[in-house]
Amino acid sequence: MTVVEVTHPLVRHKLGLLRDVSTSTEMFRRLVNELTLLLSYEATKELALEETQVQTPIEWTTAQRIPGKKIAVCPILRAGMGMLDGVLSLIPVARVGFIGLYRNEETLQPVEYFVKLPADIADRDVLLLDPMLATGNSTAAAVDVVKKAGATHITLISLISAPEGIARVREAHPDLRIVTASIDSRLNEKGYIVPGLGDAGDRLYGTK
Repeated sequence: MTVVEVTHPLVRHKLGLLRDVSTSTEMFRRLVNELTLLLSYEATKELALEETQVQTPIEWTTAQRIPGKKIAVCPILRAGMGMLDGVLSLIPVARVGFIGLYRNEETLQPVEYFVKLPADIADRDVLLLDPMLATGNSTAAAVDVVKKAGATHITLISLISAPEGIARVREAHPDLRIVTASIDSRLNEKGYIVPGLGDAGDRLYGTK
């Protein structure tokens, strides 16, 4: 499994603001969108290209483009929805699927309640979106969902990841690629990432 921790100064700066408990809901949403866009740039840098001919105002020239059916974006509800616009601003032609999971706070296991995926997801590279890779149980379950639908090239974009979550996903899906802004130190006894940024869903939607 490949894990890419993006250390670009803009990513570090925005992540620091995101962690701050005094950051408003409005600013938190904006930062999640901006960070997702930056991480998406990294997550898509290995996409295949093909050559094509285009006419500039001066002459014909060879250009490159991404061929065919390429990207499906699948936010893991609900917090993953806060990342969707960041990806679509970069890849507006991407198809979108939705995976509804919530974490049982007693068992820390994911409970699936909604799935709607593009019919041709097997022909596309899949970007899973989830701000927090904590225990890894929800991520592993979401990868199960898209693999059952035929997807084979899957990347998770997360804002913050815990070592325990990475290890859990590596065990279940060693072929998954992870792009994250930070690998934090650990999980606490409640399964929250430390130092983390709190509950991403609550901070995105003002329900804290």
